[in-house]
Amino acid sequence: MSKRQFKAESKRLLDLMINSIYTHKEIFLREIISNASDAIDKLCYISLTDDKVGLDRQDFFIRIEADKGTRTLTVKDNGVGMTQEDMESNLGVIAHSGSLQFKNDMPEESDSSIDIIGQFGVGFYSAFMVSDKVTVISRAYGSETAYKWESSGADGYTITECEKPSVGTDIIMHIKPDTDDENYSIYLESWKIRELIKKYSDYVRWPIKMDVSHTEYKETGEKDENGNAKTEPVTTVSEETINSMVPIWQRSRSQVSDEDCIAFYKEHFHDLDDPVAVIRVDAEGLTSYKAMLFIPAKAPYDFYSRDYKPGLTLYSSGVMIMENCADLIPDCFRFVRGIVDSPDLSLNISREILQHDRQLKIISGNLEKKIKSELSSIMEKDPEKYDKFWDSFGRQIKYGIVDNYGIKKDLLKDLLKFPSSGSDKPTSLKDYVSRMPEAQKYIYYATGDSLKTASGLPQNEQIKSKGYEILYFTDDVEEFVAQILGSYEEKEFRSVTSSDLGLESEEDKKELEAEAEKSKPLIDYLKECLKDEVADVKLSSALVTSPVCMSYEGDISLEMERYFSAIPGEAGQQVKARRVLELNPSHHIFSALEAAFESDKEKAGKIAQVLCTQAKLLAGLPVDDLAGYTELVCQLI
Repeated sequence: MSKRQFKAESKRLLDLMINSIYTHKEIFLREIISNASDAIDKLCYISLTDDKVGLDRQDFFIRIEADKGTRTLTVKDNGVGMTQEDMESNLGVIAHSGSLQFKNDMPEESDSSIDIIGQFGVGFYSAFMVSDKVTVISRAYGSETAYKWESSGADGYTITECEKPSVGTDIIMHIKPDTDDENYSIYLESWKIRELIKKYSDYVRWPIKMDVSHTEYKETGEKDENGNAKTEPVTTVSEETINSMVPIWQRSRSQVSDEDCIAFYKEHFHDLDDPVAVIRVDAEGLTSYKAMLFIPAKAPYDFYSRDYKPGLTLYSSGVMIMENCADLIPDCFRFVRGIVDSPDLSLNISREILQHDRQLKIISGNLEKKIKSELSSIMEKDPEKYDKFWDSFGRQIKYGIVDNYGIKKDLLKDLLKFPSSGSDKPTSLKDYVSRMPEAQKYIYYATGDSLKTASGLPQNEQIKSKGYEILYFTDDVEEFVAQILGSYEEKEFRSVTSSDLGLESEEDKKELEAEAEKSKPLIDYLKECLKDEVADVKLSSALVTSPVCMSYEGDISLEMERYFSAIPGEAGQQVKARRVLELNPSHHIFSALEAAFESDKEKAGKIAQVLCTQAKLLAGLPVDDLAGYTELVCQLI
């Protein structure tokens, strides 16, 4: 019996695998079970036209056997089996999964710790990650002769004739001895095997059976010294089917109610609350897939942390490929949980290939539209439910607009909601625009660290006096949302702290210009006094009852300055708005300022400092010398 050599690419793969450090060794069982399932599929198909098979659909199964004494884990199937030639082609060469290209691209001196499975699907070869010897005994349908394939790794393999009473394949893996770094014995434990089956192969369409032991305590008929009945443990072993076989998302809507889907969600994703929505998709065409998605009602505790793992669970014909496939949904919808199952995706698809897979991109694009449509429908038909969703995930939608320079802004803009002066509940941009008077040019918004602060800005007065509505931004990211969107339905966003609110008539402008010309000496003096605090001082028509406010000119707003100033380091401190101190010429304080300027310029300078500090406080800007401000107020009193 001569030993045969693997083909070059297979030998290299095995050598890399056996000597690699790979953290997901457990997927070997998924791969072996999937091969067994494929073999049964083939014989089941043959049985449709060949009555000699002698097996009905309910007769097919996969059996798992673990023997701690011999350290072997065996996976048996009664599928189509393999001939000697099949063994040569299936077990002697690498699987068709882009692996040859990987071999060609990999330099000989590559790091041996490379993530092999992260590069391509390894199929049968994954057994060598946990085994130091693999034996395959198989008898093909239609053949009376069985063959045994045996290998201890990259040094080669043997194929010999053997006895096997029935058609099918047994894969016997001799589990490696434990090391200081790896506990291989765990793959011989019944609980671990069942855990891996439930995790990766629960929805394989054929029953996966194994012997399971149960221990019960039964009375012996005797009593202890306290008169209590004595018990002793009795262990029984019975064969059980471990997998559920038919996934809920593969069943038709008539077979599965929304209540069933919600129960599945709560159990599978460990959530006590019902989801806001269940989205079911059954797509056929160039790319066929089924999906069951859930929009949670509340954000998990780690949602906004680095520990949170977004993504949908990806299956191929009931076999899990990836637990958290982030490529299936955009980051703006990272809160969505669920499952996608497509027969068009190869089981051996890799994490690297996933990033570029055309079919995956098609699925992702379709799911993105489905999620947006579902959220839009909830917003329209059940506003109260949407408001609860918005409380949990509104920030994620807003971040989604800002992310990647607004690449998703058109997708998300209709989902936004903000507090408003025109409604006691958050309003959408669509509803805001629908209420705008014909003469209103801009979508006005006021920003503050709280609703009370934003609604109390002095600049709000003139806008409200015109009967115009104001959106209140109380989240740091909302100012950037407005900047990224720029406009909505051709209505430009305009901060109430902007130096140009577009509200003055030509007559108002001329009147203000005349007043400014008359007060030019005072204004010039104030500019000199406050040159370290503001870029400009001017009279304002934006104020009604308030004496002063702080506005800005240019692209950097006061809100942006406040945001960046909170970031540690020098970079944030360098982002400064061009501040403009605006004075109300109709207010009695301005008259007092004018009088002081004529009689006591030093006092006028102190009043200007107080007004400037008040304007900064109203705008939510930091005041460096509160003690000095207090002293100035006391001097003036």
